[in-house]
Amino acid sequence: MFNLFNKKKSIVDLKDYEILSLAICALEEDLKYYDNYVSNFIIDYPVTSKIFKKMSNTKNEFRLKLINLYKKKFSHIMNISDTNQISNFYKRKPFWLVKLNSIEEVRSEILKIENISADYFYIAAKNSKDIGCRHLLGDLAKTTRDLRDKANVILAKIENTKSAKDEIVKDKRQFILTWVQPGLAGLMDGSVSTLAPIFATAFATKDSHTTLLVGLAASIGAGISMGFTEAVHDDGVISGRGSPVKRGFASGVMTTIGGLGHALPYLITDFYIATVIAMFFVIVELWAIAWIQAKYMKIKFTKAVFQVVFGGSLVLGAGIIIGGG
Repeated sequence: MFNLFNKKKSIVDLKDYEILSLAICALEEDLKYYDNYVSNFIIDYPVTSKIFKKMSNTKNEFRLKLINLYKKKFSHIMNISDTNQISNFYKRKPFWLVKLNSIEEVRSEILKIENISADYFYIAAKNSKDIGCRHLLGDLAKTTRDLRDKANVILAKIENTKSAKDEIVKDKRQFILTWVQPGLAGLMDGSVSTLAPIFATAFATKDSHTTLLVGLAASIGAGISMGFTEAVHDDGVISGRGSPVKRGFASGVMTTIGGLGHALPYLITDFYIATVIAMFFVIVELWAIAWIQAKYMKIKFTKAVFQVVFGGSLVLGAGIIIGGG
């Protein structure tokens, strides 16, 4: 009974006044997103905040026009107050998820919102059998495409300015300081520092189960230690390295992953097969470290490989020698 009275409507079944109500609701939801972006970026990325502010103002102009049209043609009471009342209506990405992206990706979200809404109304107009509904949906599609074109113009004008380009550079630098650098340090520590205890145990006992337990303890313990140390030793205020929670998370997780890479192969009961596979994962881990250094830290790949392989070989050799002794 509940589902019967709360069944969602399809956009092609809507009356003219319902379509207009839906369009107003959609614009108001977009406005809420844009205003959230404005507030979120106004301090650190004022140029990007300005882009969203202009789009918010433009959308509000269209919203007021549609509201006036609705009052003139129908009434002062909207039949649809939420886009969730319509089945299969396009969904926007959650604000918390979008703001985690880079500034370039956040800016492109403007065009995605306008493209999705325009395409949705265009398809709905094409499928509609009612001539009045078809005409109104076509007008709404054109309106949203106009908004998309305005967004393109605004982005083109602003993104060519020095301040906009500086924001992108700043955003990339912040990403490296907050996520890449702590994560890289964690991966290096987890991959390299756990080599000695894991392989020392492996060659001393030649027992996969014991080696696995030592590997798990070393990896998880190192992850907790590195994560906690990264989070509490610098709050990021003076250094500008960003949130200590984010840095601690990146460092702790990557440290654990680095150790588990050559610990988990010892789930295999055959010691020699497990060791060969673990050695393979060590090579993969060291290659990954060198690749990250080359990509984000601008270190020559050959130099990065030499540094990582040299250091890893020393620790691995120490573990094998101690375990074999």
